[in-house]
Amino acid sequence: MFDRLRSLRDSLDRTRRTVFGQIATVLGATEITDATWDDLEALLIQADVGVATTTRLLEQLRARVKREGVTQAGALRDMLKAELRALLDHPPPLRLNHERPLNVVLIVGVNGSGKTTSIGKLAYYYRQQGHSVLLAAADTFRAAAIEQLRIWGTRAGVEVISGQPGGDPGAVLYDAIQASRSRRADLIIADTAGRLHTKYNLMQELKKVHSVAARNVHEAPHETLLVLDATTGQNALSQARSFQEAVKVTGVILAKLDGTAKGGMVFAIAQELGLPVRFIGTGESIEDLAPFDADAFVEGLFE
Repeated sequence: MFDRLRSLRDSLDRTRRTVFGQIATVLGATEITDATWDDLEALLIQADVGVATTTRLLEQLRARVKREGVTQAGALRDMLKAELRALLDHPPPLRLNHERPLNVVLIVGVNGSGKTTSIGKLAYYYRQQGHSVLLAAADTFRAAAIEQLRIWGTRAGVEVISGQPGGDPGAVLYDAIQASRSRRADLIIADTAGRLHTKYNLMQELKKVHSVAARNVHEAPHETLLVLDATTGQNALSQARSFQEAVKVTGVILAKLDGTAKGGMVFAIAQELGLPVRFIGTGESIEDLAPFDADAFVEGLFE
């Protein structure tokens, strides 16, 4: 647990140094002025908290300052931390358990978001938790995706079920479900297409894979996790809305958090998409995937 929290804190280093460090300076030992609010607004937007979420935060902070008669900017720091924390629910645990014969998790997201890498890390994480994991290479429309998933499967020590490039992704998931019975696997993590010729075709393929899971495994898919690239900031939110239209996304894996100053987008994801962040990518190695901890996240921004 300690190592995971330290990894989460370290992954926020760039966000902390470039943005939230400046916020700490703004909220120094001075009186609250109009400039204080303007600077705070600009820095929150710079951190990719998002305009709508920033506006809501500042409205709540202004009301609290007025209600409590606060005049010093330094007092705003703890208030800001409390309001940021209030934006984040404790994400519910993934609906996976060892008692269910088979758990099925779909992974969605655009190509280049860190989707395949995140799948490998997730497979390794759940293997360490005692699950017997199979990966389904259901992104059949990009030949490289199959090979990349095989590489990550080898690293994670799990088998990859695949078909031919250009084949039916639903058939790959079906084969993985059948294989799970002979291999006594209790968790399938399925890659899905991240790009097709049109948005319509992509969403139709995602619905097809979703349907195969639902027809063949009770209450499946048990989770549908969306991988977002933290470095793309607000652009990732528009991508997320498209996936939400096609499949019922149940949570987010925020990849590449360690490579960006835009860690504030966690708050935008929670508020503007209504989705919990379940995992955060904290580095490049297979161990660098941390379950999201809201308290540790907010503290990590200000340490």
